[in-house]
Amino acid sequence: MKKLLLCMILSLSVISFAFAQGKVISGKVTSASGPIPGVSVFVKGSPSTGTQSDATGAFKLTVSEDAKTLVFSFIGFKTKEVPITGQSVIVSLDEENNTLSDVVVVGYGTQNRRDVTGSIAKVTAADLKDKPLTTIESALQGKAPGVFINSSSGKLGQALQIRVRGISSISASNQPLFVIDGVPIVSEALGTYTEADNPLAAISPDDIESMEVLKDAASAAIYGARGSNGVVLITTKKGKQGRTNIDFGYYAGFSDPTKKGDFLNADQYRQLLDASFKYNNYDDGDYANAAEMWKDYTGTDDWTSNNNTNWVNEAFRKGHTQQYSLNINGGDAKTRFMLSGNYNNNDGIIVSNRYVRTGGRLSLDHTVSKILDVGGSVNISKVDNYRIPTDNAFSNPLQLNALPPIQPVRDASGQLNGSTVYYNSLIDYENGKNLSTTYRTFANAYASLKITPDLVFRSEYGFDFNNLEEEQFLGSKTQDGGSTGGSSTDYMAKSINFNTNNTLNYTKTFNEKHNLNVLAGFAFQDTKFRFSSVTGTTLPSDNFTKIASAAIISAGTSSETRHTFVSYLARVNYKYEEKYLLSASIRTDGSSRFGVNNRYGTFPAVSAGWIINQEEFLKSSSWLSLLKLRGSYGLTGNAEIGDFASRNLYRGVNYAGVGGTRPSQLGDPNLSWENTTNYNIGLDFGFFSDRISGTVEYYKKKTTDLLLNAPIAATNGFSSITRNIGDMQNKGFEFSLNTRNFVGEFKWSTSFNISFNKNKVLRLVDDQPIYPGGRFLGRVSVGEPLGYFYGKAYAGVDPANGDALYYVDASRTKTTNDYAAAENQKLGDPNPKFFGGFGNHFSFKNFDLDIQSQFVSGNDIYNMAGVFQSANGDYFDNQTIDQLNYWTPTNTNTPIPQPRFGEGNGTSPSSRWIQDGSYLRIKSVTFGYNIPKAFINKYKLQNVRIYASALNLFTITGYKGYDPEVNTPSGGSLQSDNIQLGHDFYTPPQARTITFGVNIGL
Repeated sequence: MKKLLLCMILSLSVISFAFAQGKVISGKVTSASGPIPGVSVFVKGSPSTGTQSDATGAFKLTVSEDAKTLVFSFIGFKTKEVPITGQSVIVSLDEENNTLSDVVVVGYGTQNRRDVTGSIAKVTAADLKDKPLTTIESALQGKAPGVFINSSSGKLGQALQIRVRGISSISASNQPLFVIDGVPIVSEALGTYTEADNPLAAISPDDIESMEVLKDAASAAIYGARGSNGVVLITTKKGKQGRTNIDFGYYAGFSDPTKKGDFLNADQYRQLLDASFKYNNYDDGDYANAAEMWKDYTGTDDWTSNNNTNWVNEAFRKGHTQQYSLNINGGDAKTRFMLSGNYNNNDGIIVSNRYVRTGGRLSLDHTVSKILDVGGSVNISKVDNYRIPTDNAFSNPLQLNALPPIQPVRDASGQLNGSTVYYNSLIDYENGKNLSTTYRTFANAYASLKITPDLVFRSEYGFDFNNLEEEQFLGSKTQDGGSTGGSSTDYMAKSINFNTNNTLNYTKTFNEKHNLNVLAGFAFQDTKFRFSSVTGTTLPSDNFTKIASAAIISAGTSSETRHTFVSYLARVNYKYEEKYLLSASIRTDGSSRFGVNNRYGTFPAVSAGWIINQEEFLKSSSWLSLLKLRGSYGLTGNAEIGDFASRNLYRGVNYAGVGGTRPSQLGDPNLSWENTTNYNIGLDFGFFSDRISGTVEYYKKKTTDLLLNAPIAATNGFSSITRNIGDMQNKGFEFSLNTRNFVGEFKWSTSFNISFNKNKVLRLVDDQPIYPGGRFLGRVSVGEPLGYFYGKAYAGVDPANGDALYYVDASRTKTTNDYAAAENQKLGDPNPKFFGGFGNHFSFKNFDLDIQSQFVSGNDIYNMAGVFQSANGDYFDNQTIDQLNYWTPTNTNTPIPQPRFGEGNGTSPSSRWIQDGSYLRIKSVTFGYNIPKAFINKYKLQNVRIYASALNLFTITGYKGYDPEVNTPSGGSLQSDNIQLGHDFYTPPQARTITFGVNIGL
């Protein structure tokens, strides 16, 4: 009995002591728009003592007796400090319109933008909202200073070219590193097409919370050997504490090409070809007239037909798109969740091109105790891409442009015409199949342990599985399948990527003046690729499309490759009196890709910032809300050198039916990553309570140890070896400006950014230029920008005889009609002088209008298709309408030479088809209406929004091709693709897409 009494007394003492140690504060957080759920509420100086407001904005928090101030923080609103004067408080937060004060994601953590000393560009979920984006990274286009994005083509599912502050490599990849929720993902395309599929297309834009682009070394060096091309951090949405919300979205619409080519009709075609035959003196030879010559060359009587086919229209169709999305999220103080699903079906503007994405995502976060949080997410998706051939293929639908309008699409029996001058690629789509199916899974899990109130250990584990299946069937009527009795090919590829991050994070405030944050960590990544393919030919009939039915297995191959990274990293952030900022980081990367003598590399960075308006002489200023000067310097690397570039390799061969081996590559054990040193200086400003805000930045990047093929004596059977030889430089200027022009019932805000970048090659192997030549004009030379155009300079037409003329040399004082006698010279530059975006957002009561544009200026484009389709009737190819202005004895002042069939009068590669690629594009327009709550509350709905949206509404450009936003891959190596910039060869234009949608919140 005495023991029981003693226990009761002790228990009461503990309870009394607990009550004596704390008090309960309750209240509500609101804004001008109503209650705010999910607001962080904590005691100043003790972030671990905190909670979040619920769906009604209410909160309850137990604090110590000596607690004096509560801090209220929520993204999109100004942080507010409120003294504790009682046990109840009502707080109203003001909206924060200045992006310089929100939270940004940085490598292995988050940071208040006000404290950031590096260069980071950010887009949020609002930038993706209500837009029919086919891929998430296109939301960065025109929105992120220093980030140049080229969609390349109107083909669905194709990868975008993303360049962060210029091009830094000749032979390695120039794409940035993509990190999703802490997991670096595989961004290499797995398919067989030279026009790569998009590895990020498997992610629904509706699942994205934000995307941050780390542009300078201070922000990107924490990713070490993979940071030279910039880093894109993608953060997905998570569940929030509060009521369970159900959001449903649907949109549907249609699309058309932004431009169609203007080609000759049947009569005009006969006129030009007749002149071309005539000036080639056909009637002095074996032919009495053009019809005879046509029939002898083509084997058809179409010359005198009544056909007037518009082959351009046959390549295109009206596209249709629709998407369904569902998001369920909520939770309590212990567990937060989010479950989402999406279905997107896009029938493209090009015949047979279709893209279907189905996906789902689950995110869970659970607070186990005051010191332990766990959670994770998994994203699964399936993408069916009904592809079309590459631009260089005759079966590419855009090459239907070449077919003469005097030939019909179908013959008298109703079958597709197989007797056209060139291949009628529509046959491929009626008698073939080309399907790529991707199964993608992103997943991650984490545990966060609060060892002390200031020290947190976090362990993350993630994986990225990508499985690609390509199935191609070519029937007996197709060009490529006809000679083999039909063929079927299956190609399968897998990438398996595992990643783990383990970090210790220490945060402490000393004497309310010194803020210190220290991060130390370890990371490991293991990535494996597997490929296999098999081809069968001689199928019983076109009803049999699988390899199992093939009489002959004509080809088969498989391969596997793998690489690993092991990394050690550390970072220190220090802030003094909220105005002096200092940051330093270091990372050491070891990789199996590097040579055995250079297995590890170290990448340091340092940066500093000064919030000038916090000084006493400016602190009381009523017009200056922010003035921050910052600078950084650091080193990053590029490790995209291939998995075995440093090694001596052997391959299996067939010696008269006996298996053997032979050397296939000479390796360099000293091979290492490319290094980029990066200087950056920036000024962030805000005036009149941030009604006007922006950033000015200057940077200089120098890449050394470029990976290039160095020539060697061929005595050992090899003529070259890959080594670190070469330097390149990028330097530029960026400016962004955000204004809130009206802030009352009628709101109007504006955003503008512009970026200038200048690229220069500084060193090559023995300073010898790299010039593949042929029909491509890209070249690399010391002192010039990468990929500048080099070749013969077209000088127009000799008015005396209609000969095409070329400049003899770079002085451009003399001309010649002998193409071979003209010297090669610099013809243009595919790199833009500047690019950027301009946006306006308006709202009035329940209506809102958002208009975003992008612009590119100063870049040249080589329209390679012009060699065939704007070639003054040198071939049977149909010609652009401007070719009717050809030279005649009465029309001598013209840039179009005299037509001479088959003689190549002015049709060899030259500057004749190099044109200004500058453009201004209205990228997106969205008009929406939020149905009043007084009406929707009757149906127990939280919100209903209807909207109309347009992508690529119109484009202003002087470029004569289909689309100035273009770049045709060379079909060769990565080096060749990096060099051949600004080339256009029958590349489909972007689609103009109009959609109508509704979002419903329950």
